[in-house]
Amino acid sequence: MRKFIQRALKKLSKLDGDQIKSLLDSMAAENERLEAVLHSMMDGVLVADNEHKLILYNKSAEPLLIKTSGELYEKKIWNVINDEEVAEFLRNVLQNQEKIRDKEYTLDFQGIIRIFSFSIMPLVSEGKIRGNLIHIEEVTEKRRKEARLRRAENLASLTTLAAGVAHEIKNPLGSMSIHIQLIEKELQRNGFINKESVQQYLGVISEEVNRLNGIVVDFLFAVRPMDSHLEEKDLNQIVLDTVDFIHFELEESGIEIQTELCQDSCNALLDDKLIKQALLNLIKNAAAAMPTGGVIRIQTEKKRGSILLRISDNGIGIPKDILTKIFEPYFTTKEFGSGLGLTVVYKIVKEHQGEISVQSREGEGAEFSLLFPCPQGEKSLIEWEGDSHEA
Repeated sequence: MRKFIQRALKKLSKLDGDQIKSLLDSMAAENERLEAVLHSMMDGVLVADNEHKLILYNKSAEPLLIKTSGELYEKKIWNVINDEEVAEFLRNVLQNQEKIRDKEYTLDFQGIIRIFSFSIMPLVSEGKIRGNLIHIEEVTEKRRKEARLRRAENLASLTTLAAGVAHEIKNPLGSMSIHIQLIEKELQRNGFINKESVQQYLGVISEEVNRLNGIVVDFLFAVRPMDSHLEEKDLNQIVLDTVDFIHFELEESGIEIQTELCQDSCNALLDDKLIKQALLNLIKNAAAAMPTGGVIRIQTEKKRGSILLRISDNGIGIPKDILTKIFEPYFTTKEFGSGLGLTVVYKIVKEHQGEISVQSREGEGAEFSLLFPCPQGEKSLIEWEGDSHEA
């Protein structure tokens, strides 16, 4: 339709009255169709020109606009928004020519709490920026569903953890009970006590008490919210500090540790203590998978907007059928292990808004990939060309 109208306009001087009327009717019908589409959208749309004045909006955006009998068009877009915080946000973003995706605000509409997600992008036509498009999505119900899902997942995780704790404490409690009975028998032997035997029994009980304490500490760490302090840190330096801490222990086991770190500083918002703990857990897991020695390789790499950390080994690998279970609480293939090591790693990575994945083949080793977001401000992707008076 647009091409048809453009061709007709070129021949406008040759058209008679009926043809011009037909052309205007077609343009009006096309405009009505586009307006119907715009107003039928469930998401709100605001369009601003190069001077940040409102030139278009749809019905779904109306709850955010100032209710007035006056004209909203041709006013600065932040002056027609009925929430001061959102208005100030729009002014800062538009004046700084930033590009924003999914910035959320919780707004109160006469006692009803609603959550809106704002995305701002340049309005581009013929290779030039003609203004800005503001997309507004109400995500209230989505966030409620996510909260319900998180609660269900947390309950399921807690159930798994509780079952794991019950299983883990059963053995030390059983051992303690047996050795207490042995001490009682010693006490009943005509009043004579074999000091060496009793000391041996008490030693076992003490070991089992320490074991129980470790189980409780691991359990609390797994279920409690982490007290993380995220600061801009160089991931490369954290890797080097961790390697320096553990490399003597690895060398005694015949394990070589290699690092391939990106040349530039790999800065991200990190809690260095938690990252070191995650690294140590992964390195020790890799070492356990190489009982006769081998190589652990740690690599860092800058991705677009992220930093990638890889920890790989050439050990026995992880069987395919358990690959999806290794981050589950109390799942372990080790004879002696809490089954919480990788659960803690997973929790630490998520605390940093990161992602973790694993690839492995039996007999060929395993590779864990941790992806962390970089701390960088949003920037405009396209520079505006032209003067502010362009339409």
